[in-house]
Amino acid sequence: MGLPGIVTREEWLAAREELLVKEKAETRARDALNAERRRLPMVEIDKEYLFDGSDGKATLFDLFDGDAQLIVYHFMFAPEWDAGCRSCSAFLDQIGHLAHLRARGTNFIAVSRAPFTKILPFKARMGWTVPWYSSNGSDFNQDFNATVVTSGAEGGESGEQPGLSCFLRDGDRVFHTYSTYERGLDWVASYSSLLDLTALGRQEEWEEPKGRSTGIGAPAGSGRVRYHDEYER
Repeated sequence: MGLPGIVTREEWLAAREELLVKEKAETRARDALNAERRRLPMVEIDKEYLFDGSDGKATLFDLFDGDAQLIVYHFMFAPEWDAGCRSCSAFLDQIGHLAHLRARGTNFIAVSRAPFTKILPFKARMGWTVPWYSSNGSDFNQDFNATVVTSGAEGGESGEQPGLSCFLRDGDRVFHTYSTYERGLDWVASYSSLLDLTALGRQEEWEEPKGRSTGIGAPAGSGRVRYHDEYER
């Protein structure tokens, strides 16, 4: 197995400082990229989708659960499968307590094409509390490219791919603001990185564009962060 070279503490510090310059540049570049993402236009959703969940049928609007934003994780679980995707399961294992997202007016859910009768026992087996819905019988997965027809022909073979889609609610109107798939999920695990994908971002004053700090809740990464059982909703 190849290991890093062995140097003195002074040589290591010099190399570390050189790398730190590049890391800080990457942070500034990511801040700029996140700002550009928040400047993306959005598309109003005028199509009716129905989902199956623990409380029965739900619309896309219902999935916000009163919040201004909704993040949907497209979990690979086709109707004919007996269990969910292993990689998607590893991703969902990393999702922390949702209170930090909910305190910022953002709900997070998983959606799969498998019927809810298959989702429920698998969710129990994994021990997850993240809300999970079935889109079986609707075009939701296809419309948001989580299920792709590989043959290009009507009725051709379909393939699943993991992804995240973000939605924004303005009154009773719902808008699609962003989606990413496959390798685009590599760096997403913490609540702050999830918020970076949304139109409102972390709701910090330093973020661009200005005016997105709406006062929905406590900004991410600030002194107003609380233990997850201390937020007032």
